[in-house]
Amino acid sequence: MRLRNSVLAVLILAWVGATFCAEIATAQAPARSATPIARPAARAIVHGNLLQVMRGILFPNSNVIFAAQSQDPATIKPDADPSSSTNPLTGSYGGWQAVENSCIALAEAANLLTIPGRLCSNGRPVPVQNADWAKFVQGLRDAGMAAYKAAQSKNQDAIVDVSDKMTAACADCHNVYREKTEAQGGMAGRCRK
Repeated sequence: MRLRNSVLAVLILAWVGATFCAEIATAQAPARSATPIARPAARAIVHGNLLQVMRGILFPNSNVIFAAQSQDPATIKPDADPSSSTNPLTGSYGGWQAVENSCIALAEAANLLTIPGRLCSNGRPVPVQNADWAKFVQGLRDAGMAAYKAAQSKNQDAIVDVSDKMTAACADCHNVYREKTEAQGGMAGRCRK
């Protein structure tokens, strides 16, 4: 009996000691902030070259916006099976919503043009470090957001007006980095001044 009482006393003392130590550790721990701690952003991984990003995201989405100049998106009939439509204007999220989505895609795609490590189709690095590149990318972002506001108004005249801004944003960059004559190296001369 005496041994059992001793074991019980040791267990009780161990439990009290552990509880006491836990309280001290909690009291000495730094207070948790109500504001979450910002974690560094994960490094973006590049999967496609610049030509693939242009042809896969920017070109088709800009065409949706340009199409809204001549045909009212509200009048475009959905495909028989909108969920499998390859045309954003006739798909499940068609009409003006497709135009709005395409505008956001252009503005968001501007971020993809600033990721270090992306290559042009000729193997040259995209000149993300160049000040004019950053200016051109910002022009694309601004044009995408201006087009988004125009699309939200569901007004074709507003889309016509903003389309000029989009065309200028694209041309500003293309004139420096894309449009290369054979004397300038043609395709091999792209992504450099």
